[in-house]
Parts: sequence; C-alpha cells; structure tokens
Amino acid sequence: MEYGLKRPRSLRILAVAAVLLGIAGCGAQPETTTGSAGTSTAPSASSSSGAFPMTIEHALGTTTIPAKPQRVATVNWANHEAPLALGVVPVGMAAANFGDDDKDGLLPWVKKRLEELGAKTPVLFDETDGIDFEAVADTKPDVILAAYSGLTKQDYETLSTIAPVVAYPKAAWATPWREIIQLNSKAIGLAAEGEKLIGDIEGDIAEVAAKYPQLKGKSAMFMTHVDPNDVSEIGFYTTHDTRTLFFEDLGLSIPGSIAKASEGTDKFALTRSAEQVDLFDDVDIITGYGDAKGELLAKIRKDPLLSKIPAVKRGSVYLLPDSTPLGTAANPTPLSISWVLEDYAKALAEAADKVK
Repeated sequence: MEYGLKRPRSLRILAVAAVLLGIAGCGAQPETTTGSAGTSTAPSASSSSGAFPMTIEHALGTTTIPAKPQRVATVNWANHEAPLALGVVPVGMAAANFGDDDKDGLLPWVKKRLEELGAKTPVLFDETDGIDFEAVADTKPDVILAAYSGLTKQDYETLSTIAPVVAYPKAAWATPWREIIQLNSKAIGLAAEGEKLIGDIEGDIAEVAAKYPQLKGKSAMFMTHVDPNDVSEIGFYTTHDTRTLFFEDLGLSIPGSIAKASEGTDKFALTRSAEQVDLFDDVDIITGYGDAKGELLAKIRKDPLLSKIPAVKRGSVYLLPDSTPLGTAANPTPLSISWVLEDYAKALAEAADKVK
C-alpha cells in the first residue's frame, strides 16, 4: 500500500497458528493501572454508552466482545490513536513505519499524547513484514482494534484466536477517520466519548478551514508515490481513500474525473499513462508525496506530457515532504488531524491562490 503501509503478509505456517492458540487459551487477569509500557491501560473515562456483551459487524465477519476490555491491542496504521485520545493506553500497537523522524516507532502526536497521559510506550509491533501475531498474543489483549487496516481473512482468523477483532467496515484501507473513531471507541465501551471526540476534531477543522476561504469549491487530486526516474504514468487515490475524502472536510471538492474513475472499483488507488493526462483537466489543485529536494516536481514540470496538466502548468501543485510527520498530514487520523491541520491547509491554500 502507498503511504508507507505494506499489505499484511499471508498467514504464517500452521505451527505458528498452533502456538497462538495455546497462548490465547492461557488468558490473563485484566489490569487497570497506568504508565507501564505494554502492560496496562489508563483508567477509562466514564461511559454513558456501550453495553456488553457487544456485537460489531464488519467486512470480515461479526465480532462479539463479552465484556468491557481492560487490555486493548491495536494493529496496522493509527488504530491506537482513538483509544489514546480517549485516555486508554493500549498494551500493544503497531510501530510507526512512515514519518517517524527519530526512528523510535512513534509519530510526534502519539508521543505527545502518551506524555500527556503520563504513560510509557506500549509494546510496539514490528509490521515491516506484516502482523507479528506472536507479539500481539504476548500482550494478552481483551480486544484487538483494526478498524483502519488491510487485514486479510486469514489475518483476521488468526488474530481472532487471540482476542475479539474489530476489522474495517467495508474495504481494506478505506475507513474514514470518523468511522475509525466510532468503531474503535464503541469496541472499548466509549462510544459517546468517541462522538464527542469527532465533534471536537470537526471544530478544529472548521476553525482552520475558515482561515482559507480560497479552498472552498476548488477541486483537488492526491497523487500516489511517483518514481522520479519514471514519470510515464501517474497514480491517484480514488474516492475510496481517506486522503481524497479529507479534501471535502477542508471545503475542497473531488474532481468529476476522479469520481468517475472511482466508480465500479473498490481500489483505493489507480494509475493512468502520461498519454491520458487530459483526464485531469478539471483538477484545480494537485497534491501528493514529493522529495526534500523538489526533484520530482521539477521532472513533472519538464515532462512533455505531464507538464500539460493545467494544475501543473499554472503551478497549483503542492507535494508533501515524503517520510516526514507533515507527510502524514493527508491521511487523517484521530490524533494527527489537529496536529498538522494548519500547515496542510495553508500549503493547499497557497496552491489554490494560483487557480484563476
């Protein structure tokens, strides 16, 4: 997957699954203390909703959570952010594999939240080659959150031998940030608190968007990673991807060309050859991932075909600095939105200023 996320690997050998079954059968007493890395959750806030046992339907099946979880584990990208925002520290979560400047496995907004909670770093799962099922099992979770993920059916079944798993509602890597919060907060008995969190984030977005009225109504496209050494084709995220959907939160619109190309597919990204660049004639602003030296944008501007794209020709292009915290701005998550919102909106507004 683009954006530093790799598709989970296939199910491990049967021997590993057998080990996991054994670990899952051992069980553990729930813990409620705070601050111990990978061993506890913070005291949960009072909840006015979320009766247990709870049943949650998702794309990979139906999950029943028998009691309010005390030990929460998360896998794949950003699922730990909803519980952290609500004061619940996971016993284990995926290490950041994109935008992690200091290589400690934590994005800056996650590190800040842990500091605010006075909590140590949870166990970090290395997902470089896919989900580390044994590491997840070792944390003895009561629930595994994966509302935004790329779980395969086999991944889901293996994780389900460890604890109840909440997977994505419709398609892999396609859960909007509001639903990430709704599903993950519901699973830990904090649905009402999750809705309040959504409202707070929407307030932050509205406040920042109001500063940049030039964004309103402009159409925007998000390019996937482009190889500077090969600009023979251009990739873009479809309307099924959270990066594209986030444009609408900022008052931008989705170009008709992107909307039409997204019809009839559940893919989160598509590509077109450089010979088909007239497809993007209705795009006002282009953003995507670039490089620190600006080499990619320079090549696009010089390319005889890509340079004909109206947005490129007039300079209404903003490429995020790849592999940096700001580079994660376009993929909205519960804690990152407010942290990077101002910088992201300002950069897009500067591109919008060039649209006549």
